[in-house]
Amino acid sequence: MKKRLRITFNAPFVLAFVGICFAVTVLGTLTNGKSTGLLFMTYHSSLLSPLTWLRAFTHVLGHSGWAHLIGNMSYILLLGPMLEEKYGSKTLVTVAAVTALATSIFNYIVFPNIALCGASGVVFAFILLSSFTGFREGEIPLTFILVAAFYIGQQIFEGLTVSDNISNTSHIIGGVIGGFFGYILNVRSSGRRLR
Repeated sequence: MKKRLRITFNAPFVLAFVGICFAVTVLGTLTNGKSTGLLFMTYHSSLLSPLTWLRAFTHVLGHSGWAHLIGNMSYILLLGPMLEEKYGSKTLVTVAAVTALATSIFNYIVFPNIALCGASGVVFAFILLSSFTGFREGEIPLTFILVAAFYIGQQIFEGLTVSDNISNTSHIIGGVIGGFFGYILNVRSSGRRLR
């Protein structure tokens, strides 16, 4: 007897994240960007305002338009399920939250006149985190070195030479956070396997 194919809810965090980003973009489109500016974009505002701290995390959910959203969500959907299966939903929530806060604080201090929104920092964290999937104790995967060289190197180059609307620093910060988490998580898990 043939088994019937069914759709599975395989990556709860990834699917929820993508769904929320989609809903936020729809809301932004309907409000002509007002909701995005109010709740899903981080910029220099009073540290006494609760919205400043809310936006420090929620800016990764907002996107400047459909092309921006689709570009980021394609990577999240490609990398996220594999990472969520390996590390679990809580770890990915932590990686995304740390990336959001770190990029927000850096942007607040270094670029006080520039607003920031989008999940590209999270995307770069996932890219670098995914390069550690074949990690063994005492080794640094060549894939990690190449991914870091290509992706982070490209962001540094573009940050110095290209004048556009893309926040290369949030990409770099996300990549560093993803690499850090990848190394720490895999050293711990390989240590557990050796015992």
